[in-house]
Amino acid sequence: MSEHIRKKVHDFYAKAAKEPLRDLCCPVTYSPEYTSHIPEDVLKISYGCGSPVMEADIKEGETVLDLGSGGGVDCFIGARLVGPSGRITGVDMTDDMLLKAGEAKKAVAENLGYDVVEFKKGLLEDIPCGDAAFDLVISNCVINLSGDKDRVFGEMYRVLNDRGRFCIADVVAEEDVPEEIRSDTRLWGECIAGAMREDEFIRTALDAGFYGLHVTKRDLYRVVEGIRFYSITLKGYKFKKGKECVYKGQYAIYNGPFSSVHDDDGHEYPVGKLVEVCTDTAEKLKNPPYRGLFTVIEKDGEGPETPCCEPEGGGSSPCC
Repeated sequence: MSEHIRKKVHDFYAKAAKEPLRDLCCPVTYSPEYTSHIPEDVLKISYGCGSPVMEADIKEGETVLDLGSGGGVDCFIGARLVGPSGRITGVDMTDDMLLKAGEAKKAVAENLGYDVVEFKKGLLEDIPCGDAAFDLVISNCVINLSGDKDRVFGEMYRVLNDRGRFCIADVVAEEDVPEEIRSDTRLWGECIAGAMREDEFIRTALDAGFYGLHVTKRDLYRVVEGIRFYSITLKGYKFKKGKECVYKGQYAIYNGPFSSVHDDDGHEYPVGKLVEVCTDTAEKLKNPPYRGLFTVIEKDGEGPETPCCEPEGGGSSPCC
């Protein structure tokens, strides 16, 4: 993103922090059960295109990062969900939004009876947090505002711990966005000009190292110059592979309903057929998002553990 566009986006949301923009308000209506502890003036500047904080299956005690946290609404909802043993960090580049969030933070802590939320100024492309610091990353209609989405997903991967996950709501396009839209600074602020095609958006997350990517929700967001823009919720997972793929007699059986499927590592699983898998793949298939789709079994006594890149007897063996 050019500095000119970044400044226009910054100024757009600085103004939106002071004067609520109804057209940008998140279309999701939260239950008072999750928002009764949040000041009303902050709820009025809740901008977005989905509800990642409610769809991420947040558990007590988890550490959560909200990218582009704005006035802090998703952080404050997350604070209720993680409880006093968890931690929520919001990152935003706009001083006016951070000021609003900071002012509401004290009231939220008093209403909840504990304080687990912090806000930091920073960019999506350079997250001001340490490596492997979070269980979960969320963002609500913010990644489209970045001109370097490869770097954003790379930073998300860096700050997530092993077995961490993300749940993001964002705007994608059904086709390539033409230059006349790309150059419209207001449409950047309205989450249109920076949108990628959906397949490119998912590919960017895959290239960053995430696996198990799946869209859980897709709704028509806007139609601009004949192009349909959709709000999607995308989930993905981080898994650090071992230094060696080790086969020790573990097999996966795909339970259906399709005749066969492929995973992100290129393994094919015909329905009902035993497929030998390495320890890394077996661990993946036993956990979300694959849990329930596969049965993983161990056939004891099938031989010693063997690194798949150094098979017994020489030759070659496929690494997962």
